[in-house]
Amino acid sequence: MIKLYEHPFSPYVQKVKIALHEKNLAFETEIPDAFSGAPSKFGETNPRLEVPALVDEGLAIIDSTIIVDYIDEKWPSPPLMPPAPGERARIRMIEDVCDTYYEAINWGLMEVRAWRRASGAMAATLETRATEQTAGIHAWLRRELGAHEWFNGASFGRADLSVYPYLHGSAVWGIPPKPGSSLAKWLERIERRPSVQKTVAAAEQFASSMGAALPAMLESGAFKRQYRDHRLEWMMRSGGVEVVLEGLRKGTLRFSEEIK
Repeated sequence: MIKLYEHPFSPYVQKVKIALHEKNLAFETEIPDAFSGAPSKFGETNPRLEVPALVDEGLAIIDSTIIVDYIDEKWPSPPLMPPAPGERARIRMIEDVCDTYYEAINWGLMEVRAWRRASGAMAATLETRATEQTAGIHAWLRRELGAHEWFNGASFGRADLSVYPYLHGSAVWGIPPKPGSSLAKWLERIERRPSVQKTVAAAEQFASSMGAALPAMLESGAFKRQYRDHRLEWMMRSGGVEVVLEGLRKGTLRFSEEIK
């Protein structure tokens, strides 16, 4: 059976889960011992100590984009990509912007609100910047959606499963798309899909089990938030330099792992 190493909160994982559900593929999940940054057996599957990682017939595949490529190529029905090269390129660009720009905004909000890395004026600054940036990405997404029912065009596909985890994340943090907008109507449509409902249910179940334990996990060193590329950039440019410095002093953040 396909095995997916995951964390239910990860939008990258959610993207992969939706793809698997859309293909009606059975899979099992495991949350690996990887989030403290300490050496672990999971490093044999993914030397970067990141999720998702998918194992199929002994082959370990890392990076959500590569994993979704693999899923769509090995199980081509129903297809997640249209046949036209130009449309395929447009979809990949939407996915890349969401994965490398939009993800960092929601991630930053989680740093402030759930992990409580900032308070007072700094927290207010970071939340204001995140709200402004979310408005900008929502405007861009509305332009990309245009008059279509789906980001893929006439039917649901890869662009849609790539946008959903981030737009849903904005709604969770209290910054949903404007009521009545094309983006809000798209969100209503996609949330009726069984693949999305199953993915969200798993995340909500996990969230209910965590309660207020997240900040204590940081202090204990059991969980170090990974400040890789776009996330570090977001925090630095949005007014959170001291958040980064404090995390380095306390050892409660990590960067991408060196591969040896």
